[in-house]
Amino acid sequence: MPPVAILVVAALCAAAAWALTPWARRIAEEPSRWLHRAVPTVVAGVAGAGAAWGTDHLAVLVGLAALAVASGLLVAIDLAVHRLPDAIVWPTTGILLVSFLVAAGATAEWGRLGTALLAMLAVGALYFVLGWISPTSLGLGDVKLSLPLGLALGWMGWAAAFVGVLAGFVLLLVVSLVALALRRTSLSGELPFGPWMLGGAAVGIAWAALAGA
Repeated sequence: MPPVAILVVAALCAAAAWALTPWARRIAEEPSRWLHRAVPTVVAGVAGAGAAWGTDHLAVLVGLAALAVASGLLVAIDLAVHRLPDAIVWPTTGILLVSFLVAAGATAEWGRLGTALLAMLAVGALYFVLGWISPTSLGLGDVKLSLPLGLALGWMGWAAAFVGVLAGFVLLLVVSLVALALRRTSLSGELPFGPWMLGGAAVGIAWAALAGA
């Protein structure tokens, strides 16, 4: 996609996150510094640029742009209150499903849609099992968020799904070690996983784009 188009998409995603931040703040019910407009706006803008760079199909771009806006809001809320609201996660999942369905119909890539759906179920099942084994480490919100992320990564292919999920855990590990080193948390301290899940998904999508998926 041309650089100008990437900048336009990034600006639109940033503007959407900026406009929706007061609503997100009401959902979080917390006047945290993370929920000032700067954080969601910057995250959504960067994610929107990545979405535009990673695909040339308009329908897929709409879905990934919606995920970019949601990412900006979810990162801020999870950092503020350790929650990933259904009011953001489920509509984002729906938009992704519809956009991929339209893209599959336009390009006849039904196999790709099937892979995306299977990846969504597989990633969701993985997180469900991990959350069941260690509910203090993975919350139900993380399990729910894994569904749209698995769907988006699966559209890019199984390799992207693997890279994206693995990258999320690696990012969490790195952040945890840095926080321990800076004495910002303890071994028993809890860090929100949502931002690193989203970051890992971005890594997986970028990897697929670079690999020409």
